[in-house]
Amino acid sequence: MLLVVAGPTAVGKTALCVRLAQHFGTEIVSADSRQFFREMCIGTAKPTPAEMQGVPHHFVDSHSIAEEYSAGRFAADALAKLDELFRTHPVVILTGGSGLYVQAVTDGLDELPGVLPEVRAQLQAELATHGLGPLVAELAATDSVAHARIDPQNPQRVLRALEITRGTGRPFSSYHTQDTAARDAARPFRVVKVALTRERDVLYERINQRVENMLAEGLLDEVRALLPQRDWPALQTVGYQEIFGFLAGEYDWAEAVRLLQRNTRRYAKRQLTWLRRDAAYQWVNV
Repeated sequence: MLLVVAGPTAVGKTALCVRLAQHFGTEIVSADSRQFFREMCIGTAKPTPAEMQGVPHHFVDSHSIAEEYSAGRFAADALAKLDELFRTHPVVILTGGSGLYVQAVTDGLDELPGVLPEVRAQLQAELATHGLGPLVAELAATDSVAHARIDPQNPQRVLRALEITRGTGRPFSSYHTQDTAARDAARPFRVVKVALTRERDVLYERINQRVENMLAEGLLDEVRALLPQRDWPALQTVGYQEIFGFLAGEYDWAEAVRLLQRNTRRYAKRQLTWLRRDAAYQWVNV
């Protein structure tokens, strides 16, 4: 059985999954798309060795931000790891706040055509020059289905959809025609999905406190060290963009902290919205 434990940032997934892993005598596969990267620790709330309590966590610190690592590639790697783990463990835990990456493992993703380098370069140039707004508007005009599904504040996903649409002349959503039989054959295990939640005020207070803890642990120095790579895809995320703006002189420190807390709360809200679309989740109020 694959036990999926999902939920918004700061809800308490790590602590619960460690307890569950100890109970079942098993290991954890992380589906957090930000914790893959070795260079991003404090800003991703990556679990420390003390928090892991000796429980093996796979796909934490597994890649560099210099690598492109998609949900599709992760799914292939994670399924291979699960095949290995299920030989000795009847239960394995999959956890993380990245809904697309969890879905890639449990339900599969559609095969998409390759991307033309010139299309990708043009879109990245437009993003750098005009920002994300016009690209989101283009997605809404050309593919309303994808626009409804994709987080409009996630540049990687917006650009990915437009890369396919512009490059092929077909809407990105038109490629969502997954082969159910092939998907099930690649996943010969039972999946149980649990989503964690808390009262909104409690969750938001935990998020604000987590941000304070990150700053006390040295988030500013971590982001400053990554400043030369600020335009790399892995760093287009909450926790890094707000500090990059401060370092660029766009606003003062108090505003950086305010934006970091606000954007993390918004990120948690989007995570909850994503999870609620999947009726297979059983909800647990922590």
